[in-house]
Amino acid sequence: MSAQADWHIFQTRDELAQAFAATVAETLQQAVARKGSGFVAVSGGTTPANFFRVLSTKQIDWKNVVVTLIDERFVPETSERSNAAFAHRTLLQNRAAETRFVPLYHPAATIEEGAERASQVLKDLPWPLDVAILGMGGDGHTASFFPDATTLDTLLAPSETGFVLPVHATSAGEPRLTLPLARIEAAQRIAVHIEGTEKKTVLEAALEPTANRPISAVFRQGRKPVEIFWAP
Repeated sequence: MSAQADWHIFQTRDELAQAFAATVAETLQQAVARKGSGFVAVSGGTTPANFFRVLSTKQIDWKNVVVTLIDERFVPETSERSNAAFAHRTLLQNRAAETRFVPLYHPAATIEEGAERASQVLKDLPWPLDVAILGMGGDGHTASFFPDATTLDTLLAPSETGFVLPVHATSAGEPRLTLPLARIEAAQRIAVHIEGTEKKTVLEAALEPTANRPISAVFRQGRKPVEIFWAP
């Protein structure tokens, strides 16, 4: 299956944040109008901070929107590496403070137990996702699909029925929790948000027919084009 990419290119990161926030807000509001709720999974890192702050001010029926994470480090929200903490600081503010946020991290003895606890909570959410918002690392990973993940084939399997899976990868720094690709690719809208020329180069390489970086699998799922929002 060849890669399907729909590029949205902006001159500045501020322009990207404004346009991307408007797109996501419209999709979520339409979902609320159509079925009574909106459901979005967002990524961590530093790239989405500006976009999150803009999105938090949008006039959406936030009390009927559910926000969860694409992936999370196996750390409590008190950690500076927590994606949940990042979401609280940047997205779950202003109008978006009314939303229901569902984290992936739960205290547990092992990452496997933590994934099972998260799955028990997430299985009751209004799947499929309306919007899946992905980032990308310099090694071509997205979500917690690291190239050296011991269970990468499972994470990317189209037949995977799990909600939250554990990830062991040396390059990840600590164990991770992630939605599998099957949950992400079922979203009504899939978007990859990257910034900077270096990441654009990595992504372009990942879209080549022979590329096998983890993010390549997102574009080859064949169900729908994946939108890319990029600015220098």
